[in-house]
Amino acid sequence: MINFKDELGSIRAKGLERKMLIFSSACGPYIKFGKKKLLNLCSNNYLGLADDKRLKEAAISAIRKFGVGTGASRLVSGSTVLHKKLEEKLASFKKQEACLVYSCGYNANLGIISALAGRNDIVFCDRLNHASIIDGIILSRAELVRYPHKDVRALEEMLMRVKGQGLSGKKKFIITDSVFSMDGDIAPLPELLELARKYDCLLIIDEAHATGVLGKKGRGALEHFNIKADERIIVMGTLSKALGGLGGYACGNKDLIDFLVNRSRAFIFTTALPAALCASSIKALEIIEKEDILRKRLLDNARYLREGLEREGFDTFGSETPIIPILTKDPKVTMDFSRKLFKEEIFVQGIRPPTVPEGSSRLRATVMAAHTKKDLDFALDKFREIGHQLKLI
Repeated sequence: MINFKDELGSIRAKGLERKMLIFSSACGPYIKFGKKKLLNLCSNNYLGLADDKRLKEAAISAIRKFGVGTGASRLVSGSTVLHKKLEEKLASFKKQEACLVYSCGYNANLGIISALAGRNDIVFCDRLNHASIIDGIILSRAELVRYPHKDVRALEEMLMRVKGQGLSGKKKFIITDSVFSMDGDIAPLPELLELARKYDCLLIIDEAHATGVLGKKGRGALEHFNIKADERIIVMGTLSKALGGLGGYACGNKDLIDFLVNRSRAFIFTTALPAALCASSIKALEIIEKEDILRKRLLDNARYLREGLEREGFDTFGSETPIIPILTKDPKVTMDFSRKLFKEEIFVQGIRPPTVPEGSSRLRATVMAAHTKKDLDFALDKFREIGHQLKLI
């Protein structure tokens, strides 16, 4: 029998206990905790669309027509015309042939990876990939080989060893986040695609934190690197970050999508995403395509905060995106920093193991297009003040 009290005591002693904070407002540049109004620097709502009036109106209109829930999985009676419209819109937006929408990003990774890979296959996975990718690989029962973060040379050595073993019948996959959710850096996608072609691999790219953020039109890291659709590339992503809603998706050629419809258990056995969320995502994509100013403001805010933190002497891990980690190393110091910021009306969550490796605890700051320079200057003043108190700078 598990003694949960002892287990929790062990977690607390290491400074790793997690508790949920309950908020009383929409997710915006500021957020309410009871009567306290906090500057929100830990949301993935990059473009501020989660509370956008146009998305809310699209969702409300869909609720009036389709109701609150879909009542069944996509293959039973859950697919609506809005699911189809969203899939067509996503495929066009991502410059891919076809698309399949899942109920959330976590389900998408579980469903895609476990459908494509099996116990006789091998998956090469960046060491800092999201937990949903790791869990999808484990669920697939494929052999998991983790390569050092963004280390293309080490990955090629691993691929060469497998090739030298002459293992016939093994399908090979390279899987990577395009923007890494805890470090804010960008994967070397052109080099990874080159290796996928050279060693006969499929390349699965998780665009969760890149969609709506990177590229001239916000289409993600593939657009950022000017990589065209390729039969070796499978693109997944979420609707819950820059798009402001909820859901996941897979994009690729039509045969791939038809295969997932027939073999992806996370798709087949999950109730369909509510039509209202499809409607809000369609509207979000329309806004992203038309309003470059949101993305430009977001990236300018990210640069401003990141450069300001680095000038103060904080280590931001070489972040290149609106995800800006601030190294604190020790879990207890991390949470002390977060609590002190909270008292100063700034909300930034501390990130500790097992989410990140031992010794790399950090604050994970994220900016939004809706933040002002005044907001960011206020935050920088408090980061500097508390950073000195805790002897981090």
